[in-house]
Amino acid sequence: MIFSMTGYAVKTLDIECGTLQLEFKSVNSRYLDFHFRIAEDLRSLEIPLRELLSSRLSRGKIECRLGFNSAAARADQLQLNQELFGTLKALNDNVRIQMPEARPLSVSDVLRWPGMFGEQGIDFSTVGPQVLALAREVLEEFSDSRSREGKKLGEMIIDRVNAIREIVRNVAPRIPEAQALFTDKLRQRLQDALGTNGSDDRILQEVAVFATRIDVAEELTRLNAHLDEVERVIKKGGACGKRLDFLMQELNREANTLGSKSAITEVSQAAMDLKLLIEQIREQVQNLE
Repeated sequence: MIFSMTGYAVKTLDIECGTLQLEFKSVNSRYLDFHFRIAEDLRSLEIPLRELLSSRLSRGKIECRLGFNSAAARADQLQLNQELFGTLKALNDNVRIQMPEARPLSVSDVLRWPGMFGEQGIDFSTVGPQVLALAREVLEEFSDSRSREGKKLGEMIIDRVNAIREIVRNVAPRIPEAQALFTDKLRQRLQDALGTNGSDDRILQEVAVFATRIDVAEELTRLNAHLDEVERVIKKGGACGKRLDFLMQELNREANTLGSKSAITEVSQAAMDLKLLIEQIREQVQNLE
């Protein structure tokens, strides 16, 4: 199984006094790069979340969002903090005596005063296990989304590999015959150019040197070997993006050499078609973990 570096998953969890929301999303990156956007009260959970993600992911730019939405308190839960209310009233009266021009506290000011309804918050130090349990669920969906995308990319790569093999199979039988014809033409041109001044040995030597330069048998062999390795890596699965990227460089090198050695139009066209398919594979390999 291979994985794309593109994925997304989000889940919510209702807990006491509110709702947790956890979101993972990722795009391709050369390394494993984390970006956390976490509610301040839950900031202590960043390290456990980082460790959890690192245990399953090896590459990609990962964004993690963890938020908490407080639930509105019911009317029967609203009880004034009488002690705080009395203190606030006394302070207000004292200020009014010392500063008669000061504006008195309004009902709205009193009701919004921190702690006026007692402790309505939540002890975030106790929600760690719930957040991590939620994170494991989200991570499973997140990994599944990357796996589905990776499977599609793998199928596309294999399709391109088969297309490359087809090009090689079609052009390979034509090469020996075409090279022989081209060599004969070269021999004739050398004879015409050198006339009686050129020995047969010298002409044969020049033709042999040129024939060696345009021999592409090694390039075709290496092309097939690299294609075998691409299929093996895809079949093996796991984190294979960097390995496949290296193989694309090798395939492109062989295609370039094939084009530079081309002695016939068919080989030149085949080299161009190969480079196009290799580039299509390389673009998708950049998205693999």
